[in-house]
Amino acid sequence: MSPRTRPADEVIVGVDVHSGDVRGEAPSYATVLLREDGIERDVVSHRKLRRLLQAEEPAILATDNVFELAADTDDLVRFLRELPDATRLVQVTGAEQPEPLSRVANRHDVPYGSDPMQEAEAAARLAAANVGQVVSAFTNTTRVKVARGRSTGGGGWSEDRYTRKIHGAVKRRTREVESALESAGLTYERDATEKYGGFSRAIFEVEGSPDELPVGRERSGDVRIEIERERRDGIEFSPLARRRDHVLVGVDPGTTTAIALADLEGEVLDVHSTRTADTAAVIEWIVERGRPILVAADVEPMPDTVEKLRRSFDAAGWIPDADLPVDEKLHRAPDHTYDNDHERDAVAAVLSAYDDHADQFERIARKVPRDVDRGAVTARVLAEEASVEAVLAEMEDEAAGEDADAAGDTTTHEPRELTAEERRIRDLEAQVERLQDHVAELESTVAEKDDRIEELEADLEAARSRERQDVRETREVTRLQRRNEALERDLETERDRVDELEGKLERLKQLWKLDHADFADVDPEKRGLVPVKPVDEFTSSAIDAADETYGLAEDDVVYLRNAGGAGRSTAERLVEIGPRVVLLGQGRLSEIADAVLFEAAVPVGPADDVAMQEVDELAVARESDVEAVIEDWERRARQRQREQTAELVDQVISEHRAGDNEA
Repeated sequence: MSPRTRPADEVIVGVDVHSGDVRGEAPSYATVLLREDGIERDVVSHRKLRRLLQAEEPAILATDNVFELAADTDDLVRFLRELPDATRLVQVTGAEQPEPLSRVANRHDVPYGSDPMQEAEAAARLAAANVGQVVSAFTNTTRVKVARGRSTGGGGWSEDRYTRKIHGAVKRRTREVESALESAGLTYERDATEKYGGFSRAIFEVEGSPDELPVGRERSGDVRIEIERERRDGIEFSPLARRRDHVLVGVDPGTTTAIALADLEGEVLDVHSTRTADTAAVIEWIVERGRPILVAADVEPMPDTVEKLRRSFDAAGWIPDADLPVDEKLHRAPDHTYDNDHERDAVAAVLSAYDDHADQFERIARKVPRDVDRGAVTARVLAEEASVEAVLAEMEDEAAGEDADAAGDTTTHEPRELTAEERRIRDLEAQVERLQDHVAELESTVAEKDDRIEELEADLEAARSRERQDVRETREVTRLQRRNEALERDLETERDRVDELEGKLERLKQLWKLDHADFADVDPEKRGLVPVKPVDEFTSSAIDAADETYGLAEDDVVYLRNAGGAGRSTAERLVEIGPRVVLLGQGRLSEIADAVLFEAAVPVGPADDVAMQEVDELAVARESDVEAVIEDWERRARQRQREQTAELVDQVISEHRAGDNEA
């Protein structure tokens, strides 16, 4: 980048914190005044620095971080308001996210050292070379207020005349200011407050900075003039000077057009994407930032839009042998240089083009003398496909011809002084250009914000979708867990039921074996045994429970563990089964139950007469013991039958005799 052209008396001040901190103890600053005729160095306090700026009125106050001069944004605005009108505050390390000063200095071949005085000098030299961002807190509108310079309070019998005199002075000065603004070609709006004898005040809203105004602050006698710039909503950064270096350009066309600029060392300078700008706007954006010598695309063949841009700049073109794959783009394009896939493709295109020409650029750099613009030579080598030597020779011939023409031209032309109307047109055109630049920046910012809003809305919708999916999954997992717990409880219940049934089955198998017709075929050791089916109590419920557990059938041997307490219905329930014999355990069989069993011819005998062996809920007994109990009951039954017959005969005889006696 070529340095700015500066007036001989222009001063640039570079500062850096020497000690202390603006947010705490009183700071001191290393200060370097860069003049055309030399350099002055000093260490000053914050207050002395402000006095120095007021006295010198430098063109630029350069620093590597503006918040070394102010504690916060409001303090920075106050500091900017106190600066001389012609002084610009420049942060040489960038805008909102500044780079290290050492990196910026090395990139622009500016001497750098870590000492505060060396850093202050590096900041001043970088600003002199057009490096940095101008820090502004005010718009281009300035408020000029013409008002009374003294009070119109009680003036006795001459108060009216005194007031009329002051208001008349304000009105005359207002007209003078208005005339000066018109002569300077500045756009303004006036708002005057009429009072007795003239104006009490008049306010001008002028499109221009204070240093462009033909009037300044004053306070003399009856009138005072106050000048104040209109403040922005925040702090704004703008380039100190537009870059016009030779650059490489990568373009990704489409609905969203992305452009990436890189220098001849392969460093990405700027990246931009837009969905609204046409080709003319893209060309304007590139022109503001450099002079393209090569335009690259990431696909083959070169798209028409990219070809049109290339022809507009009369630059060389570059395309890959085949479309660049995504993984190669991700590998080649640094993550911090782009904000979306379109910008990534543009960066990948320009860096791939640089890689393809890197050796050629290095050879050109070695062959080009230091006093020759390497970018111009590189541009002609690429465009004309000529050797470096041929281009240098051609440029020398052109320079010699220009010198000869200049020597032969003895005619001098004095520039004509512009008329007031021409000056106003010139100023208005400059103002229009500034406004157009500002509008373009705002439109770009709006487009970027719209893209960012769309991305955030998409991310928000995706997050909401994921959240809804998580909620659904959580509900489903909870439902399945509950269902699983219920099934596990059912499974445990069924397992208990299976265990119970398996035990019952085992007992039934044993019972079946015991109840088999041919015991000898089942188990020789069990010959002469008969199964016995116990019933805990002589009740209907106990009989039903035994029947449900292992079944009670006709000709079974039933063992009543407790034979007491049974009535007629219980005895009849047992008779319905038709047991072969009923063995009585504890308890005494009731007379009614005994009678029911006897009438049904169901043998009954004491269990003590039978040798039984219990197997879980079942039992076995010897067949001989059971037969003995049955035979004993039959014998007792015959005896009981004879006794009942004898009693019946005696009763009949008694009743007959009683009838004869009555007769």
